[in-house]
This record gives sequence, structure tokens and C-alpha cells, in this order.
Amino acid sequence: MVKHAYPHDTKAFTQGLFIKDGALYESTGMKGQSTIRRVQLETGRVLQKLDLAPEFFGEGIAPVGNDIVSLTWQSKVGFVHDAKTLKVKRKFTYEGEGWGLASNGTQVFMSDGTPAIRLLDPKTLKETKRIQVSAGGKPVPNLNELEWVEGQLFANVWGTNVIARIDPVSGNVVGWIDLTGLQDPAWKAGPDDVLNGIAWDASRRRLFVTGKHWPKLFEIELVERKR
Repeated sequence: MVKHAYPHDTKAFTQGLFIKDGALYESTGMKGQSTIRRVQLETGRVLQKLDLAPEFFGEGIAPVGNDIVSLTWQSKVGFVHDAKTLKVKRKFTYEGEGWGLASNGTQVFMSDGTPAIRLLDPKTLKETKRIQVSAGGKPVPNLNELEWVEGQLFANVWGTNVIARIDPVSGNVVGWIDLTGLQDPAWKAGPDDVLNGIAWDASRRRLFVTGKHWPKLFEIELVERKR
């Protein structure tokens, strides 16, 4: 159920989303257009922005300690940013692709478009283990943007209208959030203009979602589907 709708930058190819200290942070993709930004939630106004170098295709972001960590798609490099200035403090590397990122304070979770979710050490950002995500015994591929929500990992499934609710220990999908109908067909100017972006405001227990190039960011309330 939609509780509120807020303006969202239609130029933003949304890759990652989170809320920290009342502020909305967003990462955007595409080479030459990738940014890390702090946004005023109520108006959609970009308050602060860092442009990534044009060779990088930006991906997910997450708050880790006092920093912000961001991924790139196929460059096998991520960045640690100062949370106040957004400037890059250092780089780190990983194998394969970078897609989504989330943190629960003690662990960092990374998706790469496969059914696997990598766990990273929050200090070194080195991989410590992987969990395989499945639903009904079948692998769930195309896991994209991630968010930690009250003990579960929420994951956009690329190219779909659903969010998987994942047990972070077993990797089992314990539920689905079906957002079919949220996107106005008129918003889909291209095939990639899909649902992507989940932000959880833990202090006020508010859940937000948006999509690539969408004109709106939605606060939603989860309602159990009647059987």
C-alpha cells in the first residue's frame, strides 16, 4: 500500500538507496553519469553530489561505519567515501561484477547478479563467505539492490516487480513483496527503467522504493495478501 509519493529525479539511473540520519542517499549508474548523492527526501532536490570518473558504471551503496561504500559494475573496484563530503577515501577490489550493497552494522552484503550474496568484512571489505539464495529449492538469480530490514535482506530482482525477503543465514526466500502496478507504464521510456531502489528508515520504521528514471519515490506499507 502506498502511503506517500515524493518527487524523484528522472535523470537518475537508480542503483542504490539508503537513509542515514534522516537523509536519503542514492547512487546512480551509466558511464559518464554515475553519481553518489545526498537528496532531500520530501522534495527530491539533490543537496550534494559526487560524480564518479567517466570510466566507472556506478552500482550499489551502503553506509558502513562512518563511511559510505559504493560498488562499480564491471570494473572490479569499489570506493570508500567520507559520509560528510562524499569524497573518495580509498579503493578496494573484488572479483566479478558489483550490483547491490547493504549493511547491518556488523556485516556487509553484496550481490553480483547471480543467486549468490557475498558477505564482506566491514573493515577490510574482503569477502568472508557466500550464501546461495533460493525459493522453494530453486536458485533466485538477478539479485540486485539490497537493503537490511529488521533482520532480513530485501533484494530487488532485476527486471521484475518483486522484492525478495531473504533469511541472511540460510539464504531462503521467506516472502515476496509484489509491487506490480506501482510503475505507471508512461514512465518506462526504455527497457531498463525498472523497479530498483529500497531504503529502510529504521528510526521511523518507514520503507521506501523507487525505480530507474522514475519520477516518484514511494513510501509503502506492506500488507499481507489475502489468500
